[in-house]
Amino acid sequence: MRYIDAFNHFFPKAVWERMLASEGAARDIGSRMRGIPAIYDLDERFRVMDQFSRHEYSQVISLGMPPLEALGTPEESLELARLGNDGMAELVRDHPDRFAGFVASLPMNGPELAVREAERAFTELGANGLQIHSNINGAPLDEERFFPIFEAAARHGKPVLLHPSRGSNMPDYATEDKSRYEIWWTFGWPYETSAAMARLVFSGFMDRLPELKVLAHHLGAMVPYFEGRVGPGWDQLGKRTTDEDLSGVLKGLKRRPAEYFKEFYADTAVFGSRPATVCGLEYYGEDKVLFASDSPFDPERGPGYIRDTIAILESLDLSPEARDKISFGNAQALFGLTR
Repeated sequence: MRYIDAFNHFFPKAVWERMLASEGAARDIGSRMRGIPAIYDLDERFRVMDQFSRHEYSQVISLGMPPLEALGTPEESLELARLGNDGMAELVRDHPDRFAGFVASLPMNGPELAVREAERAFTELGANGLQIHSNINGAPLDEERFFPIFEAAARHGKPVLLHPSRGSNMPDYATEDKSRYEIWWTFGWPYETSAAMARLVFSGFMDRLPELKVLAHHLGAMVPYFEGRVGPGWDQLGKRTTDEDLSGVLKGLKRRPAEYFKEFYADTAVFGSRPATVCGLEYYGEDKVLFASDSPFDPERGPGYIRDTIAILESLDLSPEARDKISFGNAQALFGLTR
């Protein structure tokens, strides 16, 4: 069986070394990531991938956390983005059997710089999409200053891959100053992704960019499980709100909210959960779901989520056509990949 892993992470050598040489957040992140060799050591990455040699297995790579905009000034973030994008383009060129494509990262704290880097990544480097995080240093994605970035992706026919971003500094209770027990990650990241999806819908971004394609990491986060709230629940938008008038929001959209949420793409990176996979596939359908592992962030530091996700997909009662779409066909179409 062929598998194209649509969402997983790697730091090319130049950007990795630049992070380790930096001061502050970038260096701290690099030091912590040293415990996961497959995210920066190419030989270790290949050893992980070789465990799936019985499959025709390849990856579409993107940088790991944190968002580049959190690591410095717009100019510093741009330097990291260029190093990362150049490095990933080189890996795809030098190892096409391993890396089917790459998703570019941007200095989102400088929107004009981000647009220029997106254009460079698409036209000069052959990038297959953009990775954008669910908030930009705390700001929502539907702020007008970010619209030209989404517009660039739509104009080039390339997808935006939406990755969650939330830290312990966002408390779960108003009486506290931080999130405890890693709630910010376990429940906070799915909420972050879902909230970002909603902002793209209700802001009208998706109406303004009908050709825009957005993949919501981790099988669309909360949306499939909350189909009733997203559907009939949001059809009543404004009836639960007394401190502002929301009556014009639904009138300003061209369709029901639920129809927009169905237009997102999603991936199978749900940490080896079969029930979540079944739920997400039922919601999005065989044409919108892409195989992905989120490697190398499993307890085995590389192969675990790849192996578990493949096993789950192979256990499902899927038609041969559906299986091919999810395993590699949808990735080929969404990213514009050539064999």
